[in-house]
Amino acid sequence: MPKKLIKRIMPDHHSIKTNKHLQLFGDLLHNPNLWHLNRRSIAKAFAVGLFFAFVPVPFQMILAAGLAIIVHANLPLSVALVWITNPLTMPAIFYFCYVVGTWILGVPEQEFSFHANWQWVIDSISSIGPAFLLGCAILGLIFSALGYFSIHFLWRYSVTKQWHKRKQKRQHK
Repeated sequence: MPKKLIKRIMPDHHSIKTNKHLQLFGDLLHNPNLWHLNRRSIAKAFAVGLFFAFVPVPFQMILAAGLAIIVHANLPLSVALVWITNPLTMPAIFYFCYVVGTWILGVPEQEFSFHANWQWVIDSISSIGPAFLLGCAILGLIFSALGYFSIHFLWRYSVTKQWHKRKQKRQHK
């Protein structure tokens, strides 16, 4: 069942409540609805986490936590899913975002090399920035919607399967 798998991989709510970066949310973190594992809260968490995984800013976790609080999504899962874009996966994912952005805008891909400094970021905003940001937004929305509806489907499928198992078990008695 998805609930058991999610419960096993989800971070502990006490560690999230005591996270120094999330203390700005104060008493909002004590809302018990943010910690429940049900179909709606998990589906919302996947939507929030997957969307913010594609937002190219350094404080994705805080943004995901803020939106999770607003929409009553499962907070630990929303924050954890942001880490899909981690230092190992980020180059490939963000390059794909750039390619999608160039395809949508109909502009040719430009060759570039990454330099870890602010001057490179400022220079790149005008050249590759529009395609990159559009690709991030489009893919963030697509994967967010896919995550939301996939969890709804998988959860309902799992519950229906359990019902049928119980029904067959009762009929055999």
